[in-house]
Amino acid sequence: MDKTVSILGSTGSIGTQSLEVCEKHGINVAALAAHSSIEALEQQIRKFRPKYACIYNEAKYSELKSRISDMDVKLYSGMEGLCTLASLKEADIVLNSVVGMVGLLPTLTAIDAGKDLALANKETLVAGGELVMKAAADRGVRIYPVDSEHSAIFQCLQGNKRSQLSKIILTASGGPFFGRSYDELKKVTKAQALHHPNWEMGNKITIDSATLMNKGLEFIEAKWLFDLAPEQIEIVVHRQSVVHSAVEYNDYSVIAQLGVPDMKIPIQYALLYPDRMPCPTGRLSLTDYGKLTFEKPDYETFKCLSAAIEAIKRGGAYPCLVNSANEEAVRAFLNDEIKFVEIGEIVSSVLENFRISDIKSYEDVMAADKAARAFVREQIKFKAALV
Repeated sequence: MDKTVSILGSTGSIGTQSLEVCEKHGINVAALAAHSSIEALEQQIRKFRPKYACIYNEAKYSELKSRISDMDVKLYSGMEGLCTLASLKEADIVLNSVVGMVGLLPTLTAIDAGKDLALANKETLVAGGELVMKAAADRGVRIYPVDSEHSAIFQCLQGNKRSQLSKIILTASGGPFFGRSYDELKKVTKAQALHHPNWEMGNKITIDSATLMNKGLEFIEAKWLFDLAPEQIEIVVHRQSVVHSAVEYNDYSVIAQLGVPDMKIPIQYALLYPDRMPCPTGRLSLTDYGKLTFEKPDYETFKCLSAAIEAIKRGGAYPCLVNSANEEAVRAFLNDEIKFVEIGEIVSSVLENFRISDIKSYEDVMAADKAARAFVREQIKFKAALV
């Protein structure tokens, strides 16, 4: 296929599945970037032979350079390297699947270079949604969502008038703890939180799914991607993860996108749009599932979800603040510094401890990010001192 992609975050779950899609359909790979997994990145470089590569962790640069010294590939490192790969003239599209706030600047860089984006980095739109969407509109850049839910909405909008959209329905698996009480969540272990019932994902996203923060971030993303008011977004818990999301039109007709819970489907749609071709995944058999269920989320128990929705309703820097607070809290949980329920408590506390401020530039985003992280670290330190 005469299409070339740069993949940022190539050794993660989305990145590796993206490479399966590239291999299946002959999509050229111009560049690969990873955070610190030099063994996996080396294997990918040898298999896909990109002209460019980047290892974000600068301490790993020398070792990787030595390991691929026999390869004809230009190697970069750090944020500068990510941004270089995001703006390569050889690439038709940039797939951004890095985790965390690291993804925002490469996204803005790709847009500035006029590159279409297959976007899997949630934080790009959560923290800098207004900046990103304005830049994309100004440059005439298309953003193709890779999240299964946003891809589903994007697919359901095809062939219909955007002006006739009434609302969207974001489905959520509910994670491993849906139906549990807040007291029950106090006993959750790290191993339990990292065991998702339907999806194979990285640790951070898996924890976000367990707290339902993942759905809160997707709520914020959907507001920006589809230019919606928060009141036009409904969240529904759908345990089977077969209906990936739906759209309701003004005539109350609802169109949904269904498929097996496999990220290769939305990845492929983003990379090959508007074409549809056989995907390296299984077919959906509704009779194998037999029953599909839909329930309301428990907003009181899952505090992260409520905090994220409140943040986008308030606007300004609040979405960035809750996102950054969540990143720090999840890091602390994975390092056994706090309990599972404390993630939601910490994220919610940001709403009450920061005054509203505007986001007008990348620097504003970074300032809010820094402030939220410092606040959370102080909270965690204080909690530790009380033990």
